[in-house]
Amino acid sequence: MSRFALHPATRLIAWIALLIAVQLLSGVVLGAALVLACLAGRRIVRRGMKLLWRTRWLLASLFVILAWGTAGDPLWPSDHAPTYEGLAQAWMHIGRLLLVLMAVAAFLETMSLPDLLTATHAALAPLRRVGFDPDRGVVRLMLALRYAEDLPRPRDWTVLLDDSVTVDCGSVDIHSQRLGGWDAVVLAAIVLAGGLAVISGGSF
Repeated sequence: MSRFALHPATRLIAWIALLIAVQLLSGVVLGAALVLACLAGRRIVRRGMKLLWRTRWLLASLFVILAWGTAGDPLWPSDHAPTYEGLAQAWMHIGRLLLVLMAVAAFLETMSLPDLLTATHAALAPLRRVGFDPDRGVVRLMLALRYAEDLPRPRDWTVLLDDSVTVDCGSVDIHSQRLGGWDAVVLAAIVLAGGLAVISGGSF
């Protein structure tokens, strides 16, 4: 293992922090972030485009609702024209959603199932003090992921009630790994960035 490798739990927390940070971006900073996201790598961009295609109707609906449903100055003299304010809102929210899709694509491409389960187990470990069993939680997560991945997509939803449809859960090893020095640096940076975001009013 590389000395600079991060613990899966640190990567998971950093990914969640990234999703939260995306919601604070707007304007030129948002546009620059989208450009940088396109440079994340061919595999990540390809998976991101697949997610974008799957959500195309959501994006189109969001654009129409915001562009035509937000009060403001019309783009051209007409009662049915979109407004400048609506287009600005549509750009901001759709841009943020595109960044979220790219973040999800990057997460799926770089985080294997064993790493995800290891990260989840480590993140849930402190909850033992309140009676929550992280082992049970990780097993349920594994079952849900395997079920979603292997379940066939029938045209008739009643086939889902057929007892013959089974899912092979298999087994996944969870590696016991301690947090290293770089993990502490990254987590401290996340906390510091969160504090600065709160102080600055949460907008970039």
